[in-house]
Amino acid sequence: MRHLFLHSLALILLAGPAILSAADLDSAEQEMAKFIDDTNASAMELLIETININSGTMNFPGVRAVAEKLIPEFSALGFNARFRDGAAWNRAGHLIAEHHVEGAEPKLLLIGHLDTVFELDSPFQEYEELGGGVARGPGISDMKGGNIIMLQALRALAAVGELENMDITVIMTGDEELSGRPLSLSKGDLISAAEYADIALGFENGDGDPGTANISRRSSSGWTLEVTGRPSHSSQVFREDVGAGAIYEASRILMSFYTQLRSEELLTFNPGRIMGGTSVTHDAASNSGTTFGKNNVVAETAIVTGDIRAVSPEQLARVQDAMRALAADNLPHTSATLSFDDGYPPLAPTDGNRELLAIYSRASQDLGYGAVVAVNPLFAGAADVSFTAAHVDKAIDGLGMSGSAGHTVEETGILSALLQQAKRAALLMYRLYQR
Repeated sequence: MRHLFLHSLALILLAGPAILSAADLDSAEQEMAKFIDDTNASAMELLIETININSGTMNFPGVRAVAEKLIPEFSALGFNARFRDGAAWNRAGHLIAEHHVEGAEPKLLLIGHLDTVFELDSPFQEYEELGGGVARGPGISDMKGGNIIMLQALRALAAVGELENMDITVIMTGDEELSGRPLSLSKGDLISAAEYADIALGFENGDGDPGTANISRRSSSGWTLEVTGRPSHSSQVFREDVGAGAIYEASRILMSFYTQLRSEELLTFNPGRIMGGTSVTHDAASNSGTTFGKNNVVAETAIVTGDIRAVSPEQLARVQDAMRALAADNLPHTSATLSFDDGYPPLAPTDGNRELLAIYSRASQDLGYGAVVAVNPLFAGAADVSFTAAHVDKAIDGLGMSGSAGHTVEETGILSALLQQAKRAALLMYRLYQR
């Protein structure tokens, strides 16, 4: 029902050029809006072409094929556009396009991604119109629609002679859905671009609602809990020289996480796998393992893996410290180690991000599309824009194609969002340079 509501709402909000409030737009903005209207059909054709190229993260030729379809489009706008091979991090690679203008400010970083979650063996491979202004297709909203929206906004800026005065870097990663390792390499180009930029704009779909955008995204990283106990016959469990065993200790730690940390606002932590017994093997790469144990033996080993999502670096560090302390308060004759792996950092809701949203929302209202409000971070997954958080003054995400059911074979996009979001993004970038 929520998806149906969003589709209906979107169709009302995205009624098209007839609702433009021209009095609120200057002449360049009116020309950009008209350009996007006039070229929307060809943009739609390009979107369909890219959707029909399978670019599951591990289909390296497909990811590269999408990049090769888009690179000439950026080159035609005066960008230095190229493909960066990703062999060093075991992925296809990234599209990088740079349009540097000496002295131009602010420097903008636009972020997209080429890959989808739908690999070559998926039954979901082609674009299909469903009627009512909605279409289904692999990656239509996550995020091939956003890539074309970005391109259309840049084309509109070029059409009115504004792009030539703007310093813009585009990074479209080839591994957003399944990041290569190490992250220092797979996200290195993105981080370098963020260090150069002042403002980051992400063209992911947000929460599917065209009236929202992301000024915050929670982190996404993993943790591993390894527990050891003293093996013995089960009839001796709890004895002073035997203790509680590894499984009881793992259970104590997990319950202490649950009872003492779950009140943290906008924080979630989830144990996804648990293995325990006399002996345990764990293959982190395949998310699998084996256990051996008997009901009449006190468990010697337990391993738990999970994820943690926090809204700011400060919250993440604080909670990790608290988790380590809880894991260290061990039951008799047990010990535990808790480790955290690298993952997506948080994008905190800063004042700069709020200011950027206000400019974007004003542009939307002046176009006649209504205000845009911030997405609740609980409803927003991790995204590449988060890697810019420590380096740029302001960032916003969710500027891409509105849709629903992402990461499933029912993934849909609202077709009129292609036009609407391109206009919003063009005005946002234009107004950032008019300030």
